[in-house]
Amino acid sequence: MPTLNEAVTDFLAQERIAVTGVSGNRETSANAIYKKLKHTGHKVYAVNPGMEIFENEQCYPDLASIPEQVDGVVIVNKPEVTEQIVQQCADAGIPRVWMHRSMESLGSSVSDDAVEFCKQEGITVIPGGCPMMFKEPVDFGHKCIRWWLNISGGLPKQV
Repeated sequence: MPTLNEAVTDFLAQERIAVTGVSGNRETSANAIYKKLKHTGHKVYAVNPGMEIFENEQCYPDLASIPEQVDGVVIVNKPEVTEQIVQQCADAGIPRVWMHRSMESLGSSVSDDAVEFCKQEGITVIPGGCPMMFKEPVDFGHKCIRWWLNISGGLPKQV
């Protein structure tokens, strides 16, 4: 099993990343992750079945609607939705999933059933944390969150 740092390095080295859970109504973690990945040179696809446009780009209703192969998916949804999205990943042959988890009080996309499903399907899964804690340049707030989650046991050691 890869370590968290190995999985993160591999995930963030990918070119084409989808972000589920973006919202046009307010600033969300998904929106911030989408913008950060786009700003740092990734080709990013917004996924939300209730939207057609996000950040002046097409927003896709599901992973199957994205016109090219995606290298990884950042899931920023409720855990029960995560279970549906990982099935879409398996169906589309997407080999990497990052289930976003913020500080415990702010919510989590992690579903134990979805993590187990990914492992059974051979999908590399990062069950927790946030890409913004690792994607350089990391802002001060995300550096602090990463430090806290690391010392408090909030980050997975292996994936």
